[in-house]
Amino acid sequence: MTDSEIEITADLVHDLLQEQHPDLAGLATREVVGGWDNQMWRLGDDLAVRMPRTEQAPDLQRNERRWLPVLAPRLPLPVPNPVRIGEPSARFPKPWTIMTWVPGEPLDFTSVSRSNHAADALAGFLRALHVEAPADAPISKDRGDHPKRCTDGFDHFFHAVALDGIADEVRAVWDDAVAAPEWDGPPVWVHGDLHPANVVVSDGTLSGVIDFGDMFAGDPAWDLAAAWVILPVGGASRFFDVYARADEATIRRARGLAALKSLFLMLMGQNGDRGLPGGKPTWGPAGRAALDRVLRGRLLPTFQPGMGV
Repeated sequence: MTDSEIEITADLVHDLLQEQHPDLAGLATREVVGGWDNQMWRLGDDLAVRMPRTEQAPDLQRNERRWLPVLAPRLPLPVPNPVRIGEPSARFPKPWTIMTWVPGEPLDFTSVSRSNHAADALAGFLRALHVEAPADAPISKDRGDHPKRCTDGFDHFFHAVALDGIADEVRAVWDDAVAAPEWDGPPVWVHGDLHPANVVVSDGTLSGVIDFGDMFAGDPAWDLAAAWVILPVGGASRFFDVYARADEATIRRARGLAALKSLFLMLMGQNGDRGLPGGKPTWGPAGRAALDRVLRGRLLPTFQPGMGV
């Protein structure tokens, strides 16, 4: 059987644990809804097993195993941390990882009710994450560029979803991001994939950030788009006040990238509604709500000279 033909079941996960980590094999396992590159299994109360199911997933897991132990200690929100490695075997030919479990409910299944607290939490998290990355930090193959080099992806999403009379406004936001100056600071650590399925919520506010496989060194605008993609109406303004490092050009790029990510979420939701492979029904409403927030207006820069990165 090829990798893609192997069905990842509870029995397979249990057998792999029994073979390689027998001290954990007695813990209860249950599949967790969601996951794109990896299938997730909850292991007991405090752990999770990440089983790769796409060709790129092993490389993404290697990124997490290499860099999360470095980043996690200085991040103010809980993030998954690798604790064990599963080696390729006759039963499953790819490496897999046992991570710490981050409690909370993914945002695409719930909502933020404490907007100011969530804005402060996200801003504090990204201030801590966005420090200059080392020379050997990963570089993304499919994200991280200036918006002007992402026009093909934007056009694909733009034409694939119904925009109900707001197409010109969405295009204007994107064109403004394309015209914005490039990031001129040093490459900083970027999560790279902040959207509702990759943050968790407890007690109405952000309580953790997950799925760091796409992390890279580059332009922080790719993360700052989360101010619109994740936070409720009005949250972006407070977020940028607290973050306090984004100049006007960075905010313009971030807003355009938020539009791009919103369209992507809408397309994945549309595909899910149609029952297509890879579709995510819960992402569509989240994407449309985010796009509406993007269109509510341009933020004034809060950056002050001398703040640095």
